[in-house]
Amino acid sequence: MKELLRTNDLVRLSWIQALLSDAGIECLLLDQHTSLVEGSISAIQRRLMVDDRDLGRARALIAEADPRA
Repeated sequence: MKELLRTNDLVRLSWIQALLSDAGIECLLLDQHTSLVEGSISAIQRRLMVDDRDLGRARALIAEADPRA
C-alpha cells in the first residue's frame, strides 16, 4: 500500500474516498482513531492509502476531478 493523501480535511477525505470507490479503487484510511483521540488540535493527520498498482490512476483521477489539487 502507498500513501495517496495525508490531511485533516474530513470533507476532502470523504470526497476522494467516494471518487476512488466509484472508479473501483479500494482505499484504506489510517490514523482515523488516533486523530480523534488527540482532540481538536489537528496534530495527527489521517492517511489515505491505495494499492501500489492503483496509485498512478488514483492520482490522475484526483487531478482530473480537481485541477487545484
